[in-house]
Amino acid sequence: MSLDKTLPPAPPLLQGKKALVVGIANEHSIAYGCAKAFHELGADLAITYINDKSKPFVAPLAQDLQTTIFMPLDVSQPGQLEALFAEIEKKWGRLDILVHSIAFAPKADLQGGLLNCSAEGFAQAMDISCHSFIRMAKLAAPLMSEGGSMFAMSYHGANEVAPNYNVMGPVKAALEASCRYLAYELGRQGIRVHPISPGPLKTRAASGLKDFDLLLNEAVQRAPLGEQVDIMDVGFTCAFLATPYARRLTGSTVYVDGGVNIMA
Repeated sequence: MSLDKTLPPAPPLLQGKKALVVGIANEHSIAYGCAKAFHELGADLAITYINDKSKPFVAPLAQDLQTTIFMPLDVSQPGQLEALFAEIEKKWGRLDILVHSIAFAPKADLQGGLLNCSAEGFAQAMDISCHSFIRMAKLAAPLMSEGGSMFAMSYHGANEVAPNYNVMGPVKAALEASCRYLAYELGRQGIRVHPISPGPLKTRAASGLKDFDLLLNEAVQRAPLGEQVDIMDVGFTCAFLATPYARRLTGSTVYVDGGVNIMA
């Protein structure tokens, strides 16, 4: 009698994992690509929306992804971040994955060049785009008692000058440095931290950059792979990094840009 050597299908790599994704504005958001990738690999999701105006755009996406926790989060509003993590602790008792995909600078400070950036605008950009990730990490770490993964979205303009990126260049550089220091501080707890650096993507946030279409076309032309990246490329990269297959990787900036970052 012959034995059936067919192996049963493997369970989804993130089955049972609990993931918080912050920063979905619509179906074009990088954060949505992350949430969709996590969902396809079996994770349970907590998703946030910034305010009542954005809720109608995010709610259908959250429903499609069978989101367990759906709450407002404006990191500039006192108490909202704490309320979100209190709900995560109440419903799940733990957290395995955190994605921070939010950034903001006042339009005048973003488009006026670094020399003309006001102190107030710089501080607001740094608080929302960088320090909020540190605040999230502090709240998330106690819930990652069995280890976990944290991700923050950066851009190549953190390391080299990208025309018209202006104040966000120094802010994203600070974000990447923060990720490295958090990776060091949280490593003994089994928590891994990565800044992710996607290539240019047509997101709502990118629409605030002057001449963004030129930046996008140039990236495609310079990329060794010759293709534009999409939100699912970023999502599945984060999903891989959240699995045990990446268990010894932490702290390094991971580029998802078709290879643009290697070009002189």
